[in-house]
Amino acid sequence: MELYEQLTAQGDKVRSLKTAKADKADVDAAIQLLLKLKVDYKEVTGQDYKAGCPPSGTAVSNDRQSENGAEEDTVDPWNVATNSAKGVDYDKLIVRFGSSKIDQELVDRIEKVSGQKPHRFLRRGIFFSHRDMNQVLDAYEKQKSFYLYTGRGPSSQAMHVGHLIPFVFTKWLQDVFDIPLVIQLTDDEKYLWKDLSLEDCHRFAEENAKDIIACGFDVNKTFIFSDLDYMGSSPEFYRNVVKVQKHVTFNQVKGIFGFSDSDCIGKISFPAIQAAPAFSSSFPQIFKGRKDVQCLIPCAIDQDPYFRMTRDVAPRIGYPKPALLHSTFFPALQGAQTKMSASDANSSIFLTDTPKQIKNKVNKHAFSGGKDTIEEHREQGGNPDIDVAFMYLTFFMEDDEQLEKIRQDYTSGTLLTGELKKMLIETLQPMITAHQENRKNVTDEMVKQFMTPRPLNFNF
Repeated sequence: MELYEQLTAQGDKVRSLKTAKADKADVDAAIQLLLKLKVDYKEVTGQDYKAGCPPSGTAVSNDRQSENGAEEDTVDPWNVATNSAKGVDYDKLIVRFGSSKIDQELVDRIEKVSGQKPHRFLRRGIFFSHRDMNQVLDAYEKQKSFYLYTGRGPSSQAMHVGHLIPFVFTKWLQDVFDIPLVIQLTDDEKYLWKDLSLEDCHRFAEENAKDIIACGFDVNKTFIFSDLDYMGSSPEFYRNVVKVQKHVTFNQVKGIFGFSDSDCIGKISFPAIQAAPAFSSSFPQIFKGRKDVQCLIPCAIDQDPYFRMTRDVAPRIGYPKPALLHSTFFPALQGAQTKMSASDANSSIFLTDTPKQIKNKVNKHAFSGGKDTIEEHREQGGNPDIDVAFMYLTFFMEDDEQLEKIRQDYTSGTLLTGELKKMLIETLQPMITAHQENRKNVTDEMVKQFMTPRPLNFNF
């Protein structure tokens, strides 16, 4: 995929040089590099390079196998599954998706450029992968700003704690870089994929917006929109959708998303709608028609196929490629083999749960890395790498030293499973209670304000 993107960029460069009537020597050198990349591409993939058609080896599939025949992790926008109790192998996923690892050097650079201590999600590798983040920081250092885009697929009235992860991190990014944010509520997507009425999907979008607003976003810098509302009222947004649709083939979306001939045509055309917010001209009320403001997308890694497609299309329709920051998955209570799901009440801690429900769910359902008896646990210790209570603390406990001490005590057997679960319960209960209080203060008028297309308090 990386070779494919290099080839696409080099093809764009050759066309630009020819259009600009550059020196023949420069054009010839660019063409020679393009030809060499095509040879390399064929050696790696066994396929000839074709613009607009990523290598089929990157297609999302539910039955992927590694070279040794072992089943690989399933990761696509609708399914996440692994056979490992530790969860998805993210290092392998980086190779498979062709992204770059967020290493300590990049974390240090984010700290230097932002002037703020890195968020715990960065310090702990919860956001672990990126595309072009260094490019965003380079531009920011030269006083060239960017904007944020993230989203939510409103499939239920109540969100769970796993849904908060991208919003918690996006709010931090918005605060430290002082930049505008757009949040897409894909109520149209949920209608196409789920057995829900259009009215329910739209209602869920407005309910989910209240939970998102309760995270503390600045109304003067944040625009939240429902696809079902905004696409019909914004010609600029719809025009970008159509541009993307024209430049992506049916074979390409089948290859990327695994669509079949029996899928409805709405599913096949939907990826273009998720791509459009990555282009600043989709929001003329915010960016005053500018097409060159780069977008940074914080999201879970399962959304990456949408944006691989977007990054491929962007230069061909005259826009900058969006940059991405990818997070790991928030595991289900039953273990890290899959992510938390809103459709399974026992796999999730919902933002509507009472303190008693939180306590019962953690004690009853949270997968333990401890031993069967206290004696064995004291002697052999527990395994924090597969223990769900410890994994959750990694997301929500701010103090690095305290978290490391818990890890060491649990590994040595000093800390018992019941005590670890109690720590998690005492972390989650006040956090969710505070969120519920914030949500109560979100009025319908506030939701309308966030979701009304308008200028934001930002000068480019």
